[in-house]
Amino acid sequence: MVPFFVQIKCKLGQSYVVANALAEAEIASEIYSTAGQYDLLVKFYVDNDTDIGHFVNEKVQVLPGIQDTLTIITFKAFGAS
Repeated sequence: MVPFFVQIKCKLGQSYVVANALAEAEIASEIYSTAGQYDLLVKFYVDNDTDIGHFVNEKVQVLPGIQDTLTIITFKAFGAS
């Protein structure tokens, strides 16, 4: 499994709607509300052969209330056994 993160900027007043939609879709591993430029930080895991760009485009960005996304692909988790 490949982990990656997506920062999500929601339309005004839609952060909880988007977070609940992600939770109900059961596609996210972890969902956090954040302060700053983006409203949510979401951790996903996909199979090694899954195209992350298509996943974000087809499963995340289509949810109502999302204004913008920033995908962060990680390389190594330090301190994990």
